[in-house]
Amino acid sequence: MKNIFKIPSFLLFIFCFSSFDTFGQEATIDTAKHVRKNIIRFNLTSPMLFSKDYLVFGYERMLKENQSVSLNVGRFAMDKFGGNVSEELELKKNSKDKGLNLSLDYRFYLGSVNRYNGPRGVYIGPYYSYNSFSRENTWTLNTDSFQGSVLTDLSFNINTLGIQLGYQFIFWDRMALDLILIGPGVGFYGAKVKLDTDLSAEDEALFFDKLNEYLADKIPGYDKVIGEGELSKNGSFDVTSLGFRYMIHLGYKF
Repeated sequence: MKNIFKIPSFLLFIFCFSSFDTFGQEATIDTAKHVRKNIIRFNLTSPMLFSKDYLVFGYERMLKENQSVSLNVGRFAMDKFGGNVSEELELKKNSKDKGLNLSLDYRFYLGSVNRYNGPRGVYIGPYYSYNSFSRENTWTLNTDSFQGSVLTDLSFNINTLGIQLGYQFIFWDRMALDLILIGPGVGFYGAKVKLDTDLSAEDEALFFDKLNEYLADKIPGYDKVIGEGELSKNGSFDVTSLGFRYMIHLGYKF
């Protein structure tokens, strides 16, 4: 899981290499007659990090020379949980997954450093992203005072505001490869776990403590923003922390 934090360095290497501009498949500057102002795209990064069911599609529209707006919408998803959490806790069933990903950014393509007009080349700009996820689970808890099933309803909400730096390649005047390389921001993270099973205060604290450890192992980046034991206090948390954004999109220009 920790390997994912090495990806931005790899993308930054690609970005630096791209400054040599070795790709010459398109004309230097589109004439007004052949300007294509739209790009539809697919997010390649999230399915690799989270789940093959994490599917997000985007649309970018040039509003004026070297300025565009981009909207991305899709399903936030994570792999199914499973297996033993500890000697006391075991996951038995996943059900009723729901998730949403929504992001919006405004891009300024840097005409002073780019050889071509947007939507090709280096860009900067603000972004906003929203992610929500919920899942119902059935667990088996085995302690001195309780042996049986525990039903939970887990929900996450993440709002992030930030600034991004990226580079978009255009090949053959049609295919777009969009690299968001650096996207620092402020993230507002919230989570809540509702229990549909009555537990003693001691068993409830144990359950949340083990669940917090489990989520830290299963969700990329969880342990980077959530303090140890946060979830175990009362089954919920609200945290403001540094956020980040990096991703690869594959698109089609028209």
